[in-house]
Amino acid sequence: MASLYNSLRPTNPSSSSSSSSHQFGSRLLLFLTALSLTLAAFAFVLQWRGGLNDPATRWSPDNHEFPGGMGSSAPTNVAHSSSSSADCVELLGRSASPSFPYYRDWKFNYESDLKPKICITTSTSAGLEQILPWIFYHKVIGVTTFFLFVEGKAASPSVSTILQTIPGVKIVYRTRELEEQQAKSRIWNETWLSSFFYKPCNYELFVKQSLNMEMAIVMARDAGADWIIHLDTDELLHPAGAQEYSLRQLLLDVPGNVDMVIFPNYESNVERDDIKEPFSEGFPNSVDTRLAVGVGEARLLCAQLWQFGVLKEVSMFKRNYDHLPKDTYFGMYRESTRGNPNYFLTYGNGKSAARIQDHLRPNGAHRWHNYMKSPNEIKLEEAAVLHYTYPKFSDLTSRRDRCGCKPTKEDVKRCFMLEFDRAVSFLQHL
Repeated sequence: MASLYNSLRPTNPSSSSSSSSHQFGSRLLLFLTALSLTLAAFAFVLQWRGGLNDPATRWSPDNHEFPGGMGSSAPTNVAHSSSSSADCVELLGRSASPSFPYYRDWKFNYESDLKPKICITTSTSAGLEQILPWIFYHKVIGVTTFFLFVEGKAASPSVSTILQTIPGVKIVYRTRELEEQQAKSRIWNETWLSSFFYKPCNYELFVKQSLNMEMAIVMARDAGADWIIHLDTDELLHPAGAQEYSLRQLLLDVPGNVDMVIFPNYESNVERDDIKEPFSEGFPNSVDTRLAVGVGEARLLCAQLWQFGVLKEVSMFKRNYDHLPKDTYFGMYRESTRGNPNYFLTYGNGKSAARIQDHLRPNGAHRWHNYMKSPNEIKLEEAAVLHYTYPKFSDLTSRRDRCGCKPTKEDVKRCFMLEFDRAVSFLQHL
């Protein structure tokens, strides 16, 4: 009877409250568990149906997709070969997660009425590890069309078939038909380039670049381009002074009576001897002289490009003398050159963008001209070309090896235009 009495008597209020809290906690835990399982199942269904892409798996060695916006799938003869996975890893530096991040669905949807349309032309023998980030970077800043005149590694099937899948990229192979067509070029009947004809190595390259630029003018006009720029694949345009870090905005602001825009070049200062990917590996900013890009400006550029994943850091670049106060340039000349005969190791006259118009022609690899008038040109006070000059030791040896010159001072001089190239090529044979 006592037991029955105890079971029927009123419950302690505090005990009732504790029981209610426990029940509420149990129900909340059950609800959250059910919600998590439901969301996980929903995400699985979306991914299984192709509606969700996991960025972490886009560049797995077992994944045969190539950068999106570069075609919806890889070329058949590359993607389905038994060694395609190994080839892809080899091309991108034997890394499942390369430092330069490509995304499967990055696209640049330039409308037909977007102005100005900018094209870049180049003559290259580089591999994908250099060309892909170069293209991606310039697409980010507003370039719409690329004309790639390819030889060597760039013309190999494992490279060119991938480049051909990128929207806006046109590949031109150096075939016998191309050489025969260029042999009929107007340039061959003129005197301004004739001193470079029938000479080896750098002189031959200079002629090829000029002939390719001449063809690219016609191609650019057919593509509806407004501006054309000749750029090497070890150079990046730096549109400083433009809104939103945009090359398109920079050229849009150029007055209509200007025919050519000069980008003074900056030259990289290599501070490490183990650089593998110059565009994505930053050099230490430990050396801060007035002849190099200032730390503040470098950090600003870094911040602008970080959102695109283009550059991890900005390396040290020697400023062009056009962007230096004269007292600074002459006052620090000896310290800057460090015994070299020239301020820069390579060229110092920059690169240029030309407005597409009648009678346009190349004037060497750095300038454009016009058969009917002297072009009206301006030189930019902030924008520049960042030239990654020999950041890897292999860049020096490859230049020497592709020329096949004898290890004599006379033959090296016959092959190379620049004093630095001559000195390096000769010393490497000693």
